Amino acid sequence: QVQLVELGGGLVQAGGSLRLSCAASGGTFSSYKMGWFRQAPGKEREFVAHIRRSRSMTYYADSVKGRFTISRDNAKNTVYLQMNSLKPEDTAVYYCAAANSDYAVEYNYWGQGTQVTVSS
Repeated sequence: QVQLVELGGGLVQAGGSLRLSCAASGGTFSSYKMGWFRQAPGKEREFVAHIRRSRSMTYYADSVKGRFTISRDNAKNTVYLQMNSLKPEDTAVYYCAAANSDYAVEYNYWGQGTQVTVSS
């Protein structure tokens, strides 16, 4: 069973930056595709970015492309989300997740989430 713990959320002004981290334990981190998702109040959870296990290929939602960067450090069992040029609409609870396959649609494991609030 994989456990995921997100850190790094907080309050930031519009235009600022935050870096989220997600530490994994209980599994072989390098074998998972890792993703970040977010859920704003009153909205459904949405995909933000993922990074595949093979060649660390990345993919982003259009809403964050060019502003957010996902990366992974397999030696530290950690995935990161660097968020720059933050906007009030980026306010949400951010979750990391792990999938058993690079091509899986569903994710198998989820963290508890970390709150990101962007003030205008």
